[in-house]
Amino acid sequence: MPALSHLSVEVEPGELVAFLGPSGCGKTTVLKIIAGLLRPASGDVLIDGDSVLAVPPEKRGAAMVFQKPLLFPRMSVAANIGFGLKMRNVQKDHADRRVVTALRRVRMEGFADRRPGELSGGQQQRIALARALVIEPRLLLLDEPLSALDANLRGEMRELVREVQEQEGYTTVFVTHDQEEAVVLADRIALLFDGKLQMYDEPQAFYDRPASRRIAEFFGATNFIHGRVRNGTVETPLGNLSLAEAAPAGEVTLTIRPEAVRLGEGENSFSARITRVAYLGTRIDCGLNANGVELRVVLPPDARMREGEKVTVRLPSKSLWVLRS
Repeated sequence: MPALSHLSVEVEPGELVAFLGPSGCGKTTVLKIIAGLLRPASGDVLIDGDSVLAVPPEKRGAAMVFQKPLLFPRMSVAANIGFGLKMRNVQKDHADRRVVTALRRVRMEGFADRRPGELSGGQQQRIALARALVIEPRLLLLDEPLSALDANLRGEMRELVREVQEQEGYTTVFVTHDQEEAVVLADRIALLFDGKLQMYDEPQAFYDRPASRRIAEFFGATNFIHGRVRNGTVETPLGNLSLAEAAPAGEVTLTIRPEAVRLGEGENSFSARITRVAYLGTRIDCGLNANGVELRVVLPPDARMREGEKVTVRLPSKSLWVLRS
């Protein structure tokens, strides 16, 4: 079975695209093919419209940051950052200035003379990023560089990556298995399952307009309603539901995100019983049952809900989406 199949993605200049998917889906393979570390069995890789399949990795103008920083332990921070410039025979005075600039970009001024062993994991990853930036790449490749950091450091590094990318305009490909990370960082997301591209779109589309049930589930959707489209409405166990956009007649599955479900009378309303209430600090997570259909709703933390209580629920038509599969 091939690691990738029929994958075609175009990344615009200055754009940050995230390749997202579970472990083993092929996203790191994509990055290695772009970098020249792997050669595809078929297909091509174009940078600025030119094929680079015959171009060795060091001449593709790409810089890669890995999950582990891979710093030289006996070299100073400055020497680690400047290593790529030294290999390119950049004049020392010019290289030193670029190292200082790279340190400033990653907010590590004053650490030039340290050794990697004296740095925290987050600081080491900043140096790895600086080492990639100092060569002024045409293409910045990031292979899950934040996954080994704790939650606070991940948040800081996300901000830093996005800040540097926006300020410098680097075309960036970012690999991650973290949905939140992809949504926060990316201009567009390429979602992979089993080596195949499932959807390529802006982050909000994965929440509002998922292309399939599997995609919806991957992004946390839990409400699925089976029905049949007839005469412009969807016949369901909850009653006839109207849609904001017309759908072809026949069997369908609708989805609506838990945070889009509303309480009270109105369009697409029906009666339901509360089966579960969980207070989660910033929100209340409730389970509902309506005529055998299980639904989940997320409410503000000050909502007063009791298990067993009957409520009126409505599903706004603009928040209902018809899934392909």
